[in-house]
Amino acid sequence: MALLYYSIIELDTIDSTNNYAMELIDANKAQHGLTIMARNQLAGKGQRGKTWVAGPGECLMMSLIVVPKVTIREQFVFSAAIAGAIAKILKEKSDQYTVHIKWPNDIIINDKKAGGILIENVLRGSIWTHSIIGLGLNVKQSSFALELPFATSLKIASGLDFDLKMMCEEIRDSIVMQLDSGLQQQSVMATYNEILYKKGLPQKFITAEGEQEVELIKAMSDGTLAVRRPDGSTAYFIHGQENWVWG
Repeated sequence: MALLYYSIIELDTIDSTNNYAMELIDANKAQHGLTIMARNQLAGKGQRGKTWVAGPGECLMMSLIVVPKVTIREQFVFSAAIAGAIAKILKEKSDQYTVHIKWPNDIIINDKKAGGILIENVLRGSIWTHSIIGLGLNVKQSSFALELPFATSLKIASGLDFDLKMMCEEIRDSIVMQLDSGLQQQSVMATYNEILYKKGLPQKFITAEGEQEVELIKAMSDGTLAVRRPDGSTAYFIHGQENWVWG
């Protein structure tokens, strides 16, 4: 059942739903659970300054405003809980695909990227007042350009056509209920590591030492990724310092 007391602002075209959400927060017009959804986004945000590009009406582009109930020290546990809540909904949609999260926050369907999560936090002094949970999810695309060999959509993976508004409501409800229920670090991280992409498998990364192939052990509650090097030693990768190699 949709949480009807949480409003959804539907927009036709916007630069970025995260920007719009931030403007509402700055104007003291934001409330916990308020969601912004756009049919077309001209300057969608991705991780580390990247843009998120999608055709109008093909992609779920939403930003959910929440008031965190944990401290900023638990930022990655908070992020992991959100990823798990989104994955839960996607798993329920079809048995034709597998759902994983690529460390730290990419949504993987059948070994290809279907979406990404971008969380922007608002601090007033030392107080964590709001978070904007931005989600770009490929839903209705039936094909992708040749230069995007590792991209997919829910339609490609399942053969089904999903309603964007309904998907938005279900994902919003899953995230809000997860966050409002309280975050138990051990449980949240266990769920995240169950769906961690390539866990227990070899994966190449670009590091300061060049390209390395390591075995993924698990994600840690501080956001680092524990990996096993070829010599058997354990290392802890930091997102942005060590970068995933596709292919």
